[in-house]
Amino acid sequence: MMAGVRRKARTLALQALYEIDTSGHKADDVTGRLLAEEDLSDENEAFVRDIVSGVMVHKEKLDQSIREYAPAWPIEQLPVIDRNILRLAIFEIIIDNRVPVKVAINEAVELAKTFGADRSSKFVNGVLGSISTLVSR
Repeated sequence: MMAGVRRKARTLALQALYEIDTSGHKADDVTGRLLAEEDLSDENEAFVRDIVSGVMVHKEKLDQSIREYAPAWPIEQLPVIDRNILRLAIFEIIIDNRVPVKVAINEAVELAKTFGADRSSKFVNGVLGSISTLVSR
């Protein structure tokens, strides 16, 4: 599977998480609408749905990890995009376990470079680097 296709799937998942976080729209509605606008394989559509639903199901646990590993930043004060990149990546690292930790971190840093502010990628990399020390695989 091409990395570019997976990055596109992660980008869609991030867009859905961002919209859900800022608007309060239902996850299934947002995800369905975004997927309808894209041409992804069934496998990648499932990947997007798995990430979005997984993040929503485990949001409290993910947010607790962010609080623990970025204590200087109250989660409510984090930029919405950074908060959701971290949720997505921490879900992939701690809960989902489908991709190697380095891949999850690299993908999150790339998302932060693309969508975040100037310092987002360094921040995301630092938080995820700390979390990755917990997970040895």
